[in-house]
Parts: sequence; C-alpha cells; structure tokens
Amino acid sequence: MNLKQLVLGGAVATLLAACASTKPAEAPAAPVTPAPQSQAPVTAPSTEGNVAMDPLNDPNSPLAKRSVYFAFDSSAVDGEGKAVVANHSDYLKGHDKKVIIQGNTDSRGSREYNLALGQRRAESVKHAMEVLGVKDSQLEAVSFGKEKPKASGSSDTDYAENRRADIVYQGQ
Repeated sequence: MNLKQLVLGGAVATLLAACASTKPAEAPAAPVTPAPQSQAPVTAPSTEGNVAMDPLNDPNSPLAKRSVYFAFDSSAVDGEGKAVVANHSDYLKGHDKKVIIQGNTDSRGSREYNLALGQRRAESVKHAMEVLGVKDSQLEAVSFGKEKPKASGSSDTDYAENRRADIVYQGQ
C-alpha cells in the first residue's frame, strides 16, 4: 500500500463515520391548543345598499297598505283611500306589473246587491288609478261581494273592515 491509498482509505472511513450518526430522540410534540377565538358572530357579507328592496315586500313601505275602505253603501274613494290609491298608482306607473282590484262588502244586503256594490268599489279604485296615469292594461276589477270577509263578526267594526277594495299584485 502506498501512502496515497492509505490517505484515501482514511478519508473514506472518516466520511463514512461522519455520515453514520444516530437520530436524535424526537422531542414529544407539544399539545396543540387552539388559539382563543373571539365569540363575535360570523356574518355574511352585507348586500345592504347593493340591492334595492322592492317596496312591495317592505312592511314599512306605504305600499304595504293594500286595502281601500268605504263608508256604508258607498263606492266613493275618499280620505285615507286616496293616499293608498296614489301610492300604488305611482308604483305601477314605474313598473310593468298588474293588479287585481277585489271589491268586497259587508254581509248585509242580498248576494246580488253586494256583488254589484263590490264591483262598483273595485271599478271606483280602478278609475282613480287610471286618472292618476296607470295603464288600463295593468288593472283588473272584480267583485267578491260578501264572499271574502276579513272580519267574521257582526259588529260595526267588523262590517267596516269588510267594506273594502283590496289591491292584489299578480305573482304575489
């Protein structure tokens, strides 16, 4: 053996000895505890302000009132009924929607008389809306007479509740 082979053999032995190391013992893993989280509720991104709510679905809108009330044996729109008609007329002029105006009466009177009175009430509301600029094609007037009462009693308050024309939007 010459010196060169002896040095080379020693270097290989040293390298092999250096690579042959033992693995250090793994430290036990520390228990993972979740970071404390605040209890603030998670909310979906707000779309308020991005999407305008249809006033027909807003209970605080003037359009939430959809009944026009009448005095006994009358089909004249007056008082608060004019405001209801005006609010719905303004909405209908700006939207391509249709309404059915349903005339109703209290239970006094014959069936035939109440059907005719209910029709006059519905036609009265329809005419008032047309005067305010709503297209005839958006309006339909029908009578239910005394067949669809809101109140079922026989007091003056119950009768007054049933003397009305309801504005019903198609599709709702």
